[in-house]
Amino acid sequence: MVAGGAVTADVGRIPVMVPWLGEEEAQAAADAVRSGWVAQGPRVAEFERAFAARVGAGHGVAVSSCTTALHLALTVLGVGAGDEVVVPSLSFVATANAVRYTGAVPVFADVDPRTANLTPQTVDAVRTPRTRAVLLVHQGGVPADADGMRAACARWGVPLVEDAACAVGTSAGGRPVGSGALLAAWSFHPRKLLTTGEGGMVTTDDAQWAARMRRLREHGMNVSAAERHAAGKPVLEAYLETGFNYRMTDIQAAVGLVQLGKLSEMVARRRELAARYEKLLADIPGLEPVRDPAYGEGNFQSYWVLLGEDFPVGRDELLAVLSDAGISARRGIMAAHLEPAYAGHPAGPLPVTELISGRSLILPLFHTMTEAQQDRVVDALRDAAVTR
Repeated sequence: MVAGGAVTADVGRIPVMVPWLGEEEAQAAADAVRSGWVAQGPRVAEFERAFAARVGAGHGVAVSSCTTALHLALTVLGVGAGDEVVVPSLSFVATANAVRYTGAVPVFADVDPRTANLTPQTVDAVRTPRTRAVLLVHQGGVPADADGMRAACARWGVPLVEDAACAVGTSAGGRPVGSGALLAAWSFHPRKLLTTGEGGMVTTDDAQWAARMRRLREHGMNVSAAERHAAGKPVLEAYLETGFNYRMTDIQAAVGLVQLGKLSEMVARRRELAARYEKLLADIPGLEPVRDPAYGEGNFQSYWVLLGEDFPVGRDELLAVLSDAGISARRGIMAAHLEPAYAGHPAGPLPVTELISGRSLILPLFHTMTEAQQDRVVDALRDAAVTR
């Protein structure tokens, strides 16, 4: 609900996530509306430049979602019918869907049990001569070993696309995730740290790819609507190839610019809450919390725990227990290969994926979360561990 200009949570029930939006974002959106330019325009261009600079990329291309960002990234790589793209099954289904949009086949690989991310070894286990690309997900904001995967892909002669939907503000090797990426896709959905309501971005250091993706997002036009308006005289556009309607609006970009200014504070607060969770959960047997890998620091976009086999209740029962206590939690990361839409798709053995997907749940974590709310979550988990 909205109170005093800020998005807030119900005081009784603890939500799993609350976007940090307030008067600044409302004012920025209103200014965009009053400007008369509400479609893709100057604010989108400004947001692209600022976001690309923040993640250490040469170019940003704002789009309507991370799914469309992934589709454009695969399109400029020439991925199409007859090709295979290695993806983790342990990811939101949009990761695999974007591959299908190109006509290619997603091939599911298993993940590392500590990070829930692909590794060169798990990719190599399912790689074939038809592998045209690898799609590496920084799952839940936990950084994947992108340097290791980039080196492996270079050896194989296969391009790497990074699905950084959850990873804005995450770092690896002392650099922001996205820095040095061939192509990286980002999400600004409200479940993410930085939100524009809906929206996404592709970042790359390749100027030609960026230019083509800007055309493709706007029906393949050789000149954008903003450029035609700025020309001050009639400009006849041409449609160079079949494109899409994947544009972001200036209203969204205005909100995104404000959110970008808050990003460092968001990450610091979430890391503070995650550290407190880890300390409070340490004495509850059978719970394994998500942690940073040795090579990087996550933004804790999602804070999940893995239930050991000795935990007295299963994941689904624990979700119900938490719900009864007024706590909104979610099942852990889904396994796409277990969904009806992907029945029978190519995959290697996926024991780690199935373990994490079946025995993990996401706990509430948001910028305005109080210690009292966090204590309630931990107390409910402790009660479940002891009394059932």
